[in-house]
Amino acid sequence: MMVREALNSALDEEMSADPKVLLMGEEVGEYQGAYKISKGLLEKYGPERVLDTPITEAGFTGIGVGAAFYGLKPIVEFMTFNFSMQAIDHIINSAAKTSYMSAGQISVPIVFRGPNGAAAGVGAQHSQCYASWYASCPGLKVLAPYSSEDARGLLKAAIRDPDPVVFLENELLYGESFPVSAEVLDSSFCLPIGKAKIEREGKDVTITAFSKMVGYALKAAEILAKDGISAEIINLRSIRPLDRPAINASVRKTNRLVTVEEGFPQHGVGAEICASIIEDSFGYLDAPVERITGADVPMPYAANLERMALPQVDDIVRAARRACYRSVPMAAAQSY
Repeated sequence: MMVREALNSALDEEMSADPKVLLMGEEVGEYQGAYKISKGLLEKYGPERVLDTPITEAGFTGIGVGAAFYGLKPIVEFMTFNFSMQAIDHIINSAAKTSYMSAGQISVPIVFRGPNGAAAGVGAQHSQCYASWYASCPGLKVLAPYSSEDARGLLKAAIRDPDPVVFLENELLYGESFPVSAEVLDSSFCLPIGKAKIEREGKDVTITAFSKMVGYALKAAEILAKDGISAEIINLRSIRPLDRPAINASVRKTNRLVTVEEGFPQHGVGAEICASIIEDSFGYLDAPVERITGADVPMPYAANLERMALPQVDDIVRAARRACYRSVPMAAAQSY
C-alpha cells in the first residue's frame, strides 16, 4: 500500500465513522488535494465537510481551531508545513494552550497535517523540518509517520484524539509502497500515540530516526551488518510524547546511540534524545552519543548542495562505525 493511499483511507474511514470530522485546506476538494491525499472525499462527503479554502493559512487555521472549540473535529491541511508559520499563533496560543487555560473544560480535537521537511529542489523557505519546533510546545502532540502502517494507524489516532495533534508527513514518502497486514487494513486499526516501533532488532548500536530517515537508517543497518555490526533501528513515530522508555531500554542493551533527523542540529529532536539518555542511562554508554542532522544552514537550492545539506546513508554508517570504534573518531580525523 502506498503512503498516499494509507492516508486517504484513514481520512475516508474516520469521516465515515464520525460526522463531526471535516477536512479543510487549499485544493483539498475540487483538485483532490495537492498530493491527492484527499482524492474522492469531496464527491463522497460534499463541500460542507471537504472545504476548499483561499490561500489564507492564518484565516482557515483560526476557523479550524474555533470549530474544534465548538465540538467539531477539523483536519487542517497545510500544503507544506512551512506555510504553517502563517498560522503558528493559532496552533500554539489557541489550540495548544486552551485545554490547560480552561482547566480542561474546553478540549480542542484538531489535526494539523501536511508534508514536512525537505522535498527536492524547493529552496530554503520550503524545506524546513518543524518536528522540534512543535515538539517543544506543551499541549501539542506531534507525530511523524514513516511507513503506510504508521501513516494509517497514526492518522486515525490523531483524528480520534481529544487534543490538538501536529501530523508531519513527508512529500517524498507519499509515493512509496510498504507491505501491510490484514490487521492494518481493518477499519478499527489504530496505533498508540507516544509509542516507538523497533523496526529492526540489534545488539551493538541503537539508531533512532523518524519519517524519511527511518528508511535511511534501515539501509545503513544492512551495510553495517556486512561489517558485523548489529544495529537496532527505532522508528520514533511520536515526537511528542517521546517514547523515552523504549529508547533507554534499547541503549541499555546496545550501549551506543546514533540519532538521525533531517532538521537543524541545534535544539533538535536528536539533542533531546541524547539529553534523555545522558540523564537516565549514562552509566550504560560505552561510547559518545552521535547526532546526524541536516547542515546548520538554510537549505541550498542547488541539487548538489542540497544533497550535502541533508543526512545520507553513508553519514549514518560512519557514525555507527565511530560509535563501535571501527573507524577513526571524528575529532582525531580533523586533527590530522
